[in-house]
Amino acid sequence: MANVSVYNMEGKEVDKIDLSDAVFGVEVNEHLVHMAVVQQLANNRQGTQKARTRAEVSGGGRKPWRQKGTGHARQGSTRAPQWTGGGVVFAPVPRDYSFKMNKKEKRIALKSALTSKVLENKLIVVDELKFGEIKTKNFKKVMDNLHVEKGLVVLAESDENVVMSARNLYGIQTALANTINVYDILKGGTLVLTRDAAKKIEEVYA
Repeated sequence: MANVSVYNMEGKEVDKIDLSDAVFGVEVNEHLVHMAVVQQLANNRQGTQKARTRAEVSGGGRKPWRQKGTGHARQGSTRAPQWTGGGVVFAPVPRDYSFKMNKKEKRIALKSALTSKVLENKLIVVDELKFGEIKTKNFKKVMDNLHVEKGLVVLAESDENVVMSARNLYGIQTALANTINVYDILKGGTLVLTRDAAKKIEEVYA
């Protein structure tokens, strides 16, 4: 089991906890991690790009000149791709870029991402995050105490004071333990978990 320190909001070590090897100590599967990232980015694509083919542009209903005898190359329409104002060859059309991974693959990918943060020493467990008011300055102070410039802060339950205080901080994201994903974990820099969030992740993904 990975034994990690638990810090308070002042950045002082107050305890140590063991993280489950079933979630934070698996063999990292880089292929599935890559697939999970590609899937999320693909699923986020709108796929709304569109250009007109020669069948969709206006005009060009008649042959511009007769087939033979003009000295010009034969042409059937002024809306062919080689003409100004003509249609686009193999024009992009709206499409769905999303693809599926099965649940088992997704779970392994997520555990691999969490394990990689432990191996890179980029996982910090905080005893708790509690604020009496919404104030970015207070949250920034906690991050400075923990020496976190860029990070994903994971909470066990939604806390408006914490989420709203972190919202305007550059490089800091918040998420709930049951909504974390591989892309945000890897992109987020340091992974900051509350003690309750670490327990909940172990319960949900073990």
